[in-house]
Amino acid sequence: MIASYRVVRLALFAAFAAVLAGCAGTQTPQRVETSMPRFTSPITPQQVVGKWGLAAYHRPEDAARTEAQARQGCRQPYVINAGPSGGFMMYLADDSQPSEVVSKQVGTGPIYIGLPDEPPGAQSDREVVRFDGQVMVLKWLDPEVAGRYGTMVYIRCP
Repeated sequence: MIASYRVVRLALFAAFAAVLAGCAGTQTPQRVETSMPRFTSPITPQQVVGKWGLAAYHRPEDAARTEAQARQGCRQPYVINAGPSGGFMMYLADDSQPSEVVSKQVGTGPIYIGLPDEPPGAQSDREVVRFDGQVMVLKWLDPEVAGRYGTMVYIRCP
């Protein structure tokens, strides 16, 4: 009686081990999602979210005049909202819908604004030329896009 009990118990244990081994062998690796932002930067989403006047220039000598034009843009502001994953929503070149972007920097290098899954300085990024909380100047890294859109000047609306 005791011997048959041990055999049954051993058989159940073996079956359980086989099931576990089978499950372990069929699992697919799961991708671990990281929350945004994954980069460090002195510019936080809270500093960028809000209403901005927007204008652009192609020649550096037009920068001051363009800031004045951007202030007038507050009549119909460019709105930057908070993103669902900790970034902020801005339009990428030629996109009709905003995308969630982050401010990203490596070490003390340049600051970029772009997609969180791309490295800082990716072709679709914009380099932050100036940012003081009231004025934000962004330059497209893609030369073709920069040639069409110019350097973007954002002035925080009152």
